Amino acid sequence: MTITRGRDVMMEIREGDDVLLFLDQRRTYQVRVEEGRQFHTHKGYIEMGKLIGRTYGSPVKSSLGAKFYALRPLVRDRILKTDRRTQVLYPKDIGYLLFQMGIGAGSRVAEAGTGSGALTCALADAVRPDGRVYSYEINFRFQETAASNIERAGLMEYVELKQGDITEGLYEEGLDAVVLDMATPWLVVGHAHDALSGSGVFTSFSPTIEQVMKTVSALREHPFVDIETVELIMRRINVAENRTRPETLMIGHSGYLTSARKVLE
Repeated sequence: MTITRGRDVMMEIREGDDVLLFLDQRRTYQVRVEEGRQFHTHKGYIEMGKLIGRTYGSPVKSSLGAKFYALRPLVRDRILKTDRRTQVLYPKDIGYLLFQMGIGAGSRVAEAGTGSGALTCALADAVRPDGRVYSYEINFRFQETAASNIERAGLMEYVELKQGDITEGLYEEGLDAVVLDMATPWLVVGHAHDALSGSGVFTSFSPTIEQVMKTVSALREHPFVDIETVELIMRRINVAENRTRPETLMIGHSGYLTSARKVLE
């Protein structure tokens, strides 16, 4: 019998589903479950068809006896495993942007640029089942890659991909939020203000402080309040008895996150 939980998440693995094969913290693989398919790793191969009908979280052994676990891919997993033609935002930045925007089921959000669709997937997951993400991208090849990634995540029905230059304006009105991951976000500030509903949220991700300065200057020239820029630093901790310590390598600077809220004059 198929078990359901939460948002009708199917807990039984079916043919055609994606699974996240977990070996350890650093070695995970997102693989499509198909009868007759073998997935090869340095620890031996796995017969993917043997997972059909089993429950997510089940162990599966490779031909060499290595134990993997078949996990259900979360949005964060799909983001990290996307086909990348552009730089993908880190989960730490995506999580903060979602928090700042305050979006949820039913929200309408515009995004630029789509890139590989990583942020798009996170937005679509947040606004479903009756919200909408309008994602603008100039580069057709990037958009094709993004479409494939979004389709594989099962989120395309909540996304409308638009090929065009958002610096020339947005087609939407009454949006709850606008989020930008592009080189010149300051050129969109005026258009974003026009497209947002009252109290709607503007957010942008910029790798350099010069971009932030121009964006904040543009925000101050329009009716926005609560203008803020932050930088998030994340480091993992290696936990082991009597030798717990931070990892030697860490995610330092990835970018600056700017947010503001529209007001009416």
